[in-house]
Amino acid sequence: MPPFIWYIIAGIAALSIIAYFIQERLIFKPEKLKQDFAFKYDVPFREYFFDIEPGVRINALHFHREKPKGLILYFHGNTRSIKGWARYAKDFYRFDYDVILVDYRGFGKSTGKRSEKDMLSDMQFIYEKLKEEYSENHLIVYGRSMGSGFATKLASDNSPRYLILDAPYFNFLRVIERFLPMLPVRIVLRFHLRTDLWLPKVKCHTYIIHGTKDMLIPIRHSEALQKINPRTITLIRIHGGGHNNLPSFDEYHNFIRDILKFE
Repeated sequence: MPPFIWYIIAGIAALSIIAYFIQERLIFKPEKLKQDFAFKYDVPFREYFFDIEPGVRINALHFHREKPKGLILYFHGNTRSIKGWARYAKDFYRFDYDVILVDYRGFGKSTGKRSEKDMLSDMQFIYEKLKEEYSENHLIVYGRSMGSGFATKLASDNSPRYLILDAPYFNFLRVIERFLPMLPVRIVLRFHLRTDLWLPKVKCHTYIIHGTKDMLIPIRHSEALQKINPRTITLIRIHGGGHNNLPSFDEYHNFIRDILKFE
């Protein structure tokens, strides 16, 4: 084998090792908050802490209505914290729904070491707590971008009213392979988030909202997800929408309104 081939192989191996150890810093872009940080909003809300296990606390914000029609459990993307994501709560509570946003481990005030298994377990723990107060028939799980995988797994293991996915991926592996085609991502990646394997197990109706000009997670991911079961999966295309601007489109809010209009 020519020497330059060995150099290429060695280079890929070295990059793969580096990627394995630094991938969390590449995937997750959290905003960290001090434990005494005070949230301030002009609508009624409460701050919660879910004590999962020693050393692991998940922080959440609960925007509540006087007579809620139901609850939206919102899983955000891979950046910031619920401090910033909370502005999207108004898209739901204006239709008289309570909204709970949770921060993943290492985001905001949430603590604990991240792994896919543990993060999924955190979400199930929180869901079980919420079921003590809300009927599943009035509980909707919403996943935005990276959060779509967590939302889908939760819906596959439970029976919420609806699952709503905002700019989801077919699976996380496909997203990473698109940006790192030269690396053996399937071996290196520790977060696979197999939306494609979990979605067939979801019993409720699923709504997917995706922009046609999303450059980060192209709409073909959602088109492939819808093909899993077109009878129970509705794909809503926001024409001209990108990855981070869907709430700026009237069509997005109209679809949310129509989805939430059930008694």
